[in-house]
Amino acid sequence: METSPLNYQFGEFTLDVARGCVLKAGEEIKLRPKVYETLKYLVEHPGRLIGKQELIQAVWPDAFVTDDSVVQCTVELRRALDDRTQQLLKTVPRRGYLFAAQVIQCPPKSNHLPVPDYVALPEGRGQSSPKVVGKHRGLPSPRTSLIGREQQVAEAAELLLRRDVRLLTMTGPGGAGKTRLAVAVAAAIADSFTAGTQFVALASITHPDLVATAIAEALDIQRVANRTVPQLIGDQLQNSGPFLLLLDNFEQVLSAAKVVAEILEACPSLKMLVTSRACLHIYGEQEFPATPLAPDSAIELFVQRAAAVWPGFAMTSETALAIRGICSRLDGLPLAIELAAARTKVLSPSAILDRLQSRLQLLTGGALDLPERQHTLRHTIDWSHDLLNEAERKLFRRLSVFVGGCTLEAAEAVCNTSHDLGMDLFEGLSSLVGQNLVQRLDRAEAEPRFGMLETIREYAVERLIDSGEESAARRAHAAYCLVLAEEGNPELSPTDRAHWLEQCDVEIENFRFALDWLFQAPDVDWALRLSMALFRFWDMREHLIEGRGRLETVLRLAGSERSKERARVSHFLGALATAQGDYPSAEDFLQQSLSLYEELGDQPGIAASLNALAVSARDRGDYVSAQGNFERSLACWRMLSDRLAIARCLHNLANVVKGRGDYPRARWALREATEIFEELGDRTGAAWSINQQGDIARAQGEIAAARGLYQRALAAFREAGDPWGSARSLTDSGYIDCEQGNHLAAHAAYREALEIFAGLGHRRGMARALEGSACLALAQGQAQRALTLAAAAARLRQLISAPLHQAEQSKLDRTLLAAWQSLSEPEAKRAWAEGSAMSLEKAVEYSLEEPKSATSG
Repeated sequence: METSPLNYQFGEFTLDVARGCVLKAGEEIKLRPKVYETLKYLVEHPGRLIGKQELIQAVWPDAFVTDDSVVQCTVELRRALDDRTQQLLKTVPRRGYLFAAQVIQCPPKSNHLPVPDYVALPEGRGQSSPKVVGKHRGLPSPRTSLIGREQQVAEAAELLLRRDVRLLTMTGPGGAGKTRLAVAVAAAIADSFTAGTQFVALASITHPDLVATAIAEALDIQRVANRTVPQLIGDQLQNSGPFLLLLDNFEQVLSAAKVVAEILEACPSLKMLVTSRACLHIYGEQEFPATPLAPDSAIELFVQRAAAVWPGFAMTSETALAIRGICSRLDGLPLAIELAAARTKVLSPSAILDRLQSRLQLLTGGALDLPERQHTLRHTIDWSHDLLNEAERKLFRRLSVFVGGCTLEAAEAVCNTSHDLGMDLFEGLSSLVGQNLVQRLDRAEAEPRFGMLETIREYAVERLIDSGEESAARRAHAAYCLVLAEEGNPELSPTDRAHWLEQCDVEIENFRFALDWLFQAPDVDWALRLSMALFRFWDMREHLIEGRGRLETVLRLAGSERSKERARVSHFLGALATAQGDYPSAEDFLQQSLSLYEELGDQPGIAASLNALAVSARDRGDYVSAQGNFERSLACWRMLSDRLAIARCLHNLANVVKGRGDYPRARWALREATEIFEELGDRTGAAWSINQQGDIARAQGEIAAARGLYQRALAAFREAGDPWGSARSLTDSGYIDCEQGNHLAAHAAYREALEIFAGLGHRRGMARALEGSACLALAQGQAQRALTLAAAAARLRQLISAPLHQAEQSKLDRTLLAAWQSLSEPEAKRAWAEGSAMSLEKAVEYSLEEPKSATSG
């Protein structure tokens, strides 16, 4: 006969082993599976000291986890058992945990309580833990265990979970371990934030105005001209549940505290955890100091990090006194201790202590205007710097011009321009990495990058200034950025263009830093060159607000001189304003560009400005003005005999006259454009002209002809290696397949198009594919799905400020009218609301689902 497992009672709690739960006064306390298993193991071994490794082996026998997982479980356990004073579960520093409560074993009661809806089970057995689909879990993965912070993690977590605390600022000196502690706190309470958590690194941000951009990018929110970031975040998180935002390294952008206040005001369900060397000083802020490590914990950290760089290292009776002295001299600051531990490769603890002794004596004569909390860390880095030879010091300070890291190639281009480094750069960089002054920043499937912790970089910048090399180093850095930016010339192939854009994505912080210096110097000529070279990046990656701000600044710096450059910058500003839907400003900038080119007698510039004016008019629905300006631009290009420009202008003209219903004129323009593209070997241009011929056939009801033209265009795009064009032809083919009742083919076309657009990060293309999928769903009788997809597309267009042209929107509205009419009003509104609330990731996932053969919504 099978014996039922015993229950365990401690205080007012009962651990019911048979049911796998914990009860208090008969009511179940909700615990995650691993938290329950942790408690069970502790209760089964009361009064015995249990080390962290033993507990890890018991709870995670088949997985590799760090101490953070144990800390997280104990934090949740103490919170669930209301054990803030550690009366039940005690932490024994550096040794482990002790379950101190009296435990009584007893048989299970026969009058079982009803089984609750959710019973915590060990992971991998029975039911799995409930998950929230599509939520952010953007926290860095720690590479090392957290030492000596259990109590602070528990206290900070408890504060952040209080209803009256929405902003917790973790303060302390540089190197105090604020970031590491904050990440551990966020991980410990992540399950309480059902909408998700997101880490935002601000260390490389020097302008307060860019804080909102950094937050928006981390949350995948596209900036919109007429909406603030707080408003957009409020829109995205509305009704999504609790969300935690972790802003790291806020001290250099304190004047952006207003943005934090506005985000909190706009998002009632949002809480923020901020790390900073100073408080933000906004209403409702709760400060939490990141205090230095206790002596025993500091020693444990030193020994662990020393063993990581010197596997045979261990603390002995001979070295114990010196190690304790090192940790005491370094005030328990984690960064300082780690830097000291790294030196055990070449120095004994006694030698390290001697060097620290001599350096720390300088504190009494240090700069009195510096915050006292920075003195020890500053001189710890000073000491580490003094261990370098002269060539290594030179490389160290010159590397400080890079923000967000650099490649080996970039370091070679910037740090040894005069060939005066005095050593092989690769060897020097390897030495700095080995001494933990530079870190390798790996990215999957990409060239390795190297960078510094921000505190160390600040120190290196000071050294660069003191050396008198700052101007030369900053100019070399700007020159490197200029070369990279100017590689993105207009005639790149689609593959090369994609590669260039990816490089620009990685180097965006370096571009910003270079422009800052060029504006401040000021070096107007280089500032103009770099700003103009980055226009295509800002435009194609939709950094519209930043790009426009930079171009407006450089236009002011140019004054009344450099007319040709001012004309070009005004042209670019008009294009960005058009993309933002700011048509009055676009008109002003483009007219200014046209006037300057006319004064210069620059015919290519005049033609380009007229073309841009036509595009702006077309986008605002003024087809008459658009056609007039395209025709004037075409006349200029014909006079200049620029065949490629003629073909492109003809393509644009065809688009406008098609919109006005002049199909014969559109066909004529496209025939000539196609002939020129083919003559010049421009396969992508020819493919676009063929695709637009399909648009004309479709507009005239020639469905079979349109399908054939779209298939020809698709083949041409694929042959040319143009994924964007391929995706566009696929969406058009999907429309035709849907019209002809070939639903499986239509779904396949929309699916491939959406996957391509998503891979390119092209949101307007993704919206078009979602709209096509909505029409397909309606054709299959799935009215609710149709409205949900259409709403997701509309929401995406709203976020990127890229509405459909009026004619296209009217046609889509007429199509979807059948969906609205086939559903009751509550059903239709519910379907639309569901799509409007979808994240982009969820909308894509929903659209890619295989279509069903439903006949009703």
